[in-house]
Amino acid sequence: MSSVTSPARGATAAPEVKTPRRRSILGRDGLWPWLFVAPLVGGVAVFYLWPIIQTAWYSLTEFGVFGGTTFTGLDNYKSLFHNPDLYKSIGNTLIYTAITLLNVPIAVVVASLLNTPGLRGVSVYRVLYFLPYVAMPTAVAMVWRIIFNGDFGVLNYVLGWFGIDGPYWISSPGFAIVAVSVVGLWSSIGFSVIVLGAGLKQIPPDLYEAAELDGASRLRQFWSITVPLLTPSIAFLSIVSVIAGFQLFDLLYAILGTTNTNPTVFDSMSIVYLFYQAGFVTNEKGLAAAIAMVVLVLVAVATVVQFRLQRKWVHLD
Repeated sequence: MSSVTSPARGATAAPEVKTPRRRSILGRDGLWPWLFVAPLVGGVAVFYLWPIIQTAWYSLTEFGVFGGTTFTGLDNYKSLFHNPDLYKSIGNTLIYTAITLLNVPIAVVVASLLNTPGLRGVSVYRVLYFLPYVAMPTAVAMVWRIIFNGDFGVLNYVLGWFGIDGPYWISSPGFAIVAVSVVGLWSSIGFSVIVLGAGLKQIPPDLYEAAELDGASRLRQFWSITVPLLTPSIAFLSIVSVIAGFQLFDLLYAILGTTNTNPTVFDSMSIVYLFYQAGFVTNEKGLAAAIAMVVLVLVAVATVVQFRLQRKWVHLD
């Protein structure tokens, strides 16, 4: 009989060597997570990424009169950057964006007043502030065209009470872009008030009670509690306002019209209006695609800069 030797007492058994598992390409969880995110990823790819790639390609081509494209390299960009209308349109866009950004501090004050304890009719006030945001831009423009009319407009009529001879707001160079910016500022306050109102609901009332017991005034509570704790909402609204400012077109077109009816449009056009002129008026679609890529780069740079700057003043805790 063969004897079986048993390991000696006190001796440790050799550890088992585990063979490494081969990782799947789909990850540890398999196919199911990818199936859930596939509709979203597919939608982003089809409706966002592919149009950007296609526009970038078209910006390097020239469209023929009867269709078809011819590769021209960077000729569209060279023509664009030598066009003074580009820099004028960027300047007008920056003016509009800077003025409409004032809606954020105004909305902070309005939202804080609407959050006053015991205030009656808060829902009515919120609806009144929000109505301009959801109104059709064409309808808003028609109303403001009457207000800005240089002959019988309401604004010049009120200025006449104080002996001020008002200008022709929407047909005078320099005044037209400011007039459009005021309308954009007025129509964007409502959205900011709603967002900031939701942010105010997240601030614990105990903080205000403790500050009041310490003798802090309402103004002191506003600057030391309300504003710091609203900085995440303020940062969000700042980014949204800048992106919306760079997309200015419908309000400008509805108020000022076209160059056939108002020559001031050339002095007040935004960069998106310049895109419209190139793509649909002069039929330079390759140049229009180049303008679209410039808009994309400007929005991306502005957004990245804002994300970097908000790290210094946004309080997340």
